Amino acid sequence: MSAGSAEAETELTVVLVKAGKTKISYPATLLADNGTRVTVRAPWASPRVRDFGFIRFEPGDVFTEHYWREAWFAVKEVRGGAGELKGWYCDVTRPAVLRDGELVVEDLDLDLWVPADRSGVLRLDEDEFEESGLAGRDPQAAGAAVAALDELERLARTPEGFAGLLG
Repeated sequence: MSAGSAEAETELTVVLVKAGKTKISYPATLLADNGTRVTVRAPWASPRVRDFGFIRFEPGDVFTEHYWREAWFAVKEVRGGAGELKGWYCDVTRPAVLRDGELVVEDLDLDLWVPADRSGVLRLDEDEFEESGLAGRDPQAAGAAVAALDELERLARTPEGFAGLLG
C-alpha cells in the first residue's frame, strides 16, 4: 500500500515499549509500507498539552511517523492543527516490528528534536540513556543507539535534512 492509494485506509496500533513495558499505545493510519519503512499518521496521542520548552505538542497536532525494520530510529514529522510544520521529533529505537495490526518499537531513551527552520538541533535524554544501563546490559545495542543518534544529527544538519531519508 502506498500513500495516496485508492485502497481503504488500514488502521493499526503503534506500541512504544520502554524497559520491557508498554509506555504508550495509540491508533494510527497506515500510509505506506515498502517492506523496509512503515509510515503512519496519527494525531497527538494525549488530550493535554505537553510543553517541552523548545516545542509544545497539543491536541490537533498531527504526526507523520516513519519507522524502519532495519534502522535504529524513527522520524516523526510534526504539524500543527492548521498544517504548519513544527519540526521533526526523532526517537532512537530498536528496529520496528509490524505484526497482527501492531507496530511495536522499543524506545532506547535517546531523542533528537529538529525545529522546522532546522536551527537549534537538540540532542535529548542522553542522561536517561546513561541511567538506563543499556551499555552494561547490551553494549552492542547501546553502540547502535548512539550511532543512530549521531546519524540523525548529521542528517539534520545537512542542507537536505531528512529529505533523502524520507523521500
